[in-house]
Amino acid sequence: MSRSPGRKQENHKISRELFVLTYGALVAQLCKDYEKDEDVNACLDRMGYSIGIRLIDDFLARSAVKKCRSYSETANMIAQVAFKMYLGVTPSVSCNSATGNEFSLILDKNPLVDFVEELPAERASLCYCNLLCGVIRGALEMVHLAAEVTFLQDRLKGDAVTEIGITFLRKPEDRKHRR
Repeated sequence: MSRSPGRKQENHKISRELFVLTYGALVAQLCKDYEKDEDVNACLDRMGYSIGIRLIDDFLARSAVKKCRSYSETANMIAQVAFKMYLGVTPSVSCNSATGNEFSLILDKNPLVDFVEELPAERASLCYCNLLCGVIRGALEMVHLAAEVTFLQDRLKGDAVTEIGITFLRKPEDRKHRR
């Protein structure tokens, strides 16, 4: 039996849609379990962090990227390779500081909210996609880059774009290995 050439792409789309729907069900359940949006946001961040510390191995193995030499290069790698690989989108990157340690990832289209129209009024402080912040933070920590990752703008809250802010907290230590 032969497979049609478009079948792999179709399976990828189905699995992405299944992930997005499952993620929506997860957030809905967390909203039922926790009264405060801050608790839901913290839980999503913790879950994302756990995913990120495991996902970095897959990313490094599948992407065959070389070591990034600057924060700018790291931010571009996250946007152009990681987001494309796992979510099928490529956010634009902008530097937000003169010191070069603050960046924004700007998503024109966020696939995690494909089936979400708007947040309920009583959930105004919910960061629906906070899982992404945790994933980025966890993955960066595993390559020895401490970072603060937060949502700066969110289309679900009426903003024009979805913007994730990344602030690198310190320079990576250059370690010399002795043989």
